[in-house]
Amino acid sequence: SLCDVFVNDAFGTAHRAHCSNVGVTEYVDTAVVGYLMQKEIDFLGNAVNNPERPMVAILGGAKVADKLKVIDNLLEKCDTLIIGGGMAYTFLKAQGLEVGKSLVDDEKIDYCKEMMAKAEKLGKNLYLPIDTTVADGFPSVVAADAIPADKEGLDIGPATCEKFAEAVKTAKTVVWNGPMGVFENPILAKGTIAVAQALADTDATTIIGGGDSAAAVNQLGFADKMTHISTGGGASLEFLEGKDLPGVVAANDK
Repeated sequence: SLCDVFVNDAFGTAHRAHCSNVGVTEYVDTAVVGYLMQKEIDFLGNAVNNPERPMVAILGGAKVADKLKVIDNLLEKCDTLIIGGGMAYTFLKAQGLEVGKSLVDDEKIDYCKEMMAKAEKLGKNLYLPIDTTVADGFPSVVAADAIPADKEGLDIGPATCEKFAEAVKTAKTVVWNGPMGVFENPILAKGTIAVAQALADTDATTIIGGGDSAAAVNQLGFADKMTHISTGGGASLEFLEGKDLPGVVAANDK
């Protein structure tokens, strides 16, 4: 009874079925998405389902558990998957390496092994850090297979920065979700800065998937160099998982 046309332009809540974005559509004649929502659907949708290749996906952040379905879905869609941030140490441990006091999701080690096997089977590049900045007090850089038992990995190292940047240079589409280390600390932001710089320097379509990655890109001053920075953290993650978002589905004028 409230209106004739309902326009939903809140991508950040599109992954949740609430009365304000989904329920209301049952009571109006015309429910549509707005320009911002359309832009998100176009960029994130194309990046995942119809990317210009080669496509490189970069995932970071703390936990493997947060990105289970994203890793699985993107492995099928991308040509190269790069994993940094805290989640990389669970993969390194799954390779049998010592990761010291680094963040590890022990319940997901078998999953990481499965994903590495899947990448090999599909013929996809799966890049993990080859060196890492560790700290227990003063930060130092060590090879990824030489993390001391009493240290914690907190950022990718300089050789990894170069390797990841090199992969970006050959890409036509890059999707990035999650920082490479504890970027809030300037000493441990080098990996995240290096990835942001690589994306800023490329002519490829660069899509930043909301949340911490968007915060990092904005904070580091690279925002104007990116093709698209998503306004939704959880929403962009679910989009990258290949899920239908309730707020988008509810619009009857797609």
